[in-house]
Amino acid sequence: MKPPLTIKETQKALKNKEFSPAELVNMYLTRIEKNKDLNAILTISSEKAFEQAKDFNPNLPLSGVVVAHKDLFLTRGIRTTASSKVLESYVPEYSGTVVTRMEEAGAITIGKANCDAWAHGASGENSDFGPTLNPWNKEYVPGGSSSGSAAAVAAGLSLVATGTDTGGSIRQPANFSGVVGFKPTYGAVSRYGVIAMSSSLDSMGSFGQTVEDVETIFNVTKGPDGFDSTVTDGKSKMKNGKLRIGIPKEYFVEGLDREVEKAVLNAAEVFKKNGIELVDISLPHTKYAIDVYYIVQPAEVSSNLGRYDGIRYGQGRESFGEEAVRRIMLGTYVLSAGYYDAYYLKAQKVRSKIVEDFDSAFETVDAIISPVSPTPAFKLGERTSDPLKMYLADVFTVSANIAGIPGLAIPSGFNKKGLPLGFQLMGPRFSEETLFTLGKMFQKVTNYVPKLAIQP
Repeated sequence: MKPPLTIKETQKALKNKEFSPAELVNMYLTRIEKNKDLNAILTISSEKAFEQAKDFNPNLPLSGVVVAHKDLFLTRGIRTTASSKVLESYVPEYSGTVVTRMEEAGAITIGKANCDAWAHGASGENSDFGPTLNPWNKEYVPGGSSSGSAAAVAAGLSLVATGTDTGGSIRQPANFSGVVGFKPTYGAVSRYGVIAMSSSLDSMGSFGQTVEDVETIFNVTKGPDGFDSTVTDGKSKMKNGKLRIGIPKEYFVEGLDREVEKAVLNAAEVFKKNGIELVDISLPHTKYAIDVYYIVQPAEVSSNLGRYDGIRYGQGRESFGEEAVRRIMLGTYVLSAGYYDAYYLKAQKVRSKIVEDFDSAFETVDAIISPVSPTPAFKLGERTSDPLKMYLADVFTVSANIAGIPGLAIPSGFNKKGLPLGFQLMGPRFSEETLFTLGKMFQKVTNYVPKLAIQP
């Protein structure tokens, strides 16, 4: 049985009785078992999946959609570890809002996807349960921190997957794994029931083979739930008339891989040929984004991880991995007496400048196109001994989180080594509709056909 690649394709096949919901679940379980070496799925929820398949309702927006949830999303009765030994045997009593809304819309939960422990990482190698492999080439990383989610969709182990994006953790693995990854506006989707990394930066998003699929998931999961006070019904009107895309000069600098640069500029030309105006823009404070991020984020990490003391649930603090310890120490340091003003407070001031850069740019353009990462996927182990080099993998993505704006990563081809290439689109707060419109346009005019990294 061949895995369907889109929501529409899945639902059409189920409607035509080409296979039953139970057969669909069984096919994904078989693919997960066959591809265990990818280490993409940590916990399989076969019993739950077959139960949900029995309750199939063809009238729901996500009917028959098999999903793997990043292991930060709480799933009632299904182990949730944050890929950390601290929570190795934790089984939550309730599900997060995203999980609940997707299941109520007909989604079938197949399991929990591996990730960097506590979402700390850009490669998937920081998981306490071993790294996830890139299904296009198992010697390479799939990106992080939502490594298992991206790899699962790319390999056809689930139709779609959820992820969290704190500094690029959806867009970067989507880019490395050749799938679509979407990070919504901060405050568009509830963070309730998701293990927190950095509370002012975390965004709940998704992976799919097409822009249309992540748009469908966003429409199901967005909006207030009464549990996350940052969530609003923010709406941005779609502009009538010619759209304009900005090309920021600060994102095309020395150190950017030439094949990555060419892929982004080629994508920009596709938009230009289809009536979109390209405008050169400047985001002058971009060079400070990674510095701001690695002050604000560890500070919030050290605060959020303080609750894991091994008293109420989970293991003791001696179970924290090396990267978690590093971030706790960095965060505690920048928040400590005598250093708070010098580091944390100053970083928040520069954060405001980065927000102002984007606000200014969006007065003249409707979206911004840029690389997702300076390089394609890198080899396993290549950066594990150099945390700073690993952190720089997020240099083009962190600014969207700092500014709280949406971002959409779209695949556009492969490099000479057969590794995926792509680009990202960023827009003003609550401009999701504009990004989806542009993304769907790109996939339509380029005759984009989803392709699995591992064939049936």
